[in-house]
Amino acid sequence: MQIYYNMKHIYNTKGTCSAAIEIEIDAENTIQDVKFYGGCHGNTQGLSALAKGYKVNEVISRLEGIRCGNKNTSCPDQLAQALKEISQN
Repeated sequence: MQIYYNMKHIYNTKGTCSAAIEIEIDAENTIQDVKFYGGCHGNTQGLSALAKGYKVNEVISRLEGIRCGNKNTSCPDQLAQALKEISQN
């Protein structure tokens, strides 16, 4: 019997109101949990709930490039950047 453990990752955001994102991914590359530290609480809670249960690559493709106002990034984009960084390791 093989036992898989979920991996938790912390990503320090850049250019957003949130300071960091904690992401839990299982052995099959499915997002199990997302927690934002800082940012607009309702929006980050919603984003977290929507990302759960999806594969990492699907979330990246949906969120990458989203901007917040006149910023070059956003909390959704930062989640995509975090997932890309995690995928490369």
